Amino acid sequence: MKTERLRDSSNMASWEELSLGEFLEAAASAAPAPGGGSIAAMTAASAAALIEMVVNLTIDKKGYEDVRPQMATIKAQIPELRRIYLDAVDADAEAFSDLMTALRLPKEKTDRQEIVQIAFRRAAEVPLELGKAVFPLFAMARAVVSDGNVWAITDGVIAAMNARAAMRSAFYSVRVNLRSVTDAAYVYAMLAAVKDYEERADYEERLIESIYKNRQ
Repeated sequence: MKTERLRDSSNMASWEELSLGEFLEAAASAAPAPGGGSIAAMTAASAAALIEMVVNLTIDKKGYEDVRPQMATIKAQIPELRRIYLDAVDADAEAFSDLMTALRLPKEKTDRQEIVQIAFRRAAEVPLELGKAVFPLFAMARAVVSDGNVWAITDGVIAAMNARAAMRSAFYSVRVNLRSVTDAAYVYAMLAAVKDYEERADYEERLIESIYKNRQ
């Protein structure tokens, strides 16, 4: 049976106010949000956390003095990325909620079609921005796998895998919402961006796994 807190979670300011267990229970429920887009954002945040962990296990360790400046740069940058991903958990849920509200408008409403199109665009743009925001994690994961504490690089390669999963998941959400957008030029531009990021991310993931295998 769900807790009272979870039953009221749709009115909360942020999904972050839930514990991890409560968040997953909310995702497992019949409620449409949080859904796949929010889970993608949480996955991205977990990837960022793993990278930061490898940095923290490297930065002050003997034998890694030469990479300390590189690790310090990542350590300074990655908390903001984590914040972006966590904000995207709520942004995706809000975009989906707005879309559902638009679709429930009376069909006789004069500007219904315009409102619905705007909502579908927003529902595609939020996960697109998430997917794009995930991309910097690959360079960071590559750095920690290549130069980080050898006893922790498995966490770095797992971070890269999770970053790739987050991006792929986000882009699936982009595609499904674009199916209902009627502006062909807009759809083309969005899909071109998705293709570009996916191709670069595929290369990065393969490279990181290769570096990881060579350090084992």
